Amino acid sequence: QVQLVESGGGLVQAGGSLRLSCAASGRTFINYDMGWFRQAPGKEREFVSAVSGSGGTSYYGDSMKGRFTISRDNAKNTVSLQMNSLKPEDTAVYYCAARAGGPSYYSSEYSLWGQGTQVTVSS
Repeated sequence: QVQLVESGGGLVQAGGSLRLSCAASGRTFINYDMGWFRQAPGKEREFVSAVSGSGGTSYYGDSMKGRFTISRDNAKNTVSLQMNSLKPEDTAVYYCAARAGGPSYYSSEYSLWGQGTQVTVSS
């Protein structure tokens, strides 16, 4: 069973950058497709990005394209989310998630979740 721990959240001004990381335990990390989701207060959980187990295929939510980049290092069991040109509307708790069977846009299809890390973007 893979366990996920996110880090890297914080407070940043609009236009700034943050890099989130998700560390996974277990020896089968490459078998999992990884996703990032976010949830702002009073809103539903939103798809941010996903990457295949090999790292060869990635997907982004529409408002993240061109600003966010997902990557993974299977040797280190980590997946990262580089977030540039941050906007106040990016403020949310960001969650790392894992599933097998291909990257997915749908949070319900991910079986493993981290505890989340807060990202706050000030205007």
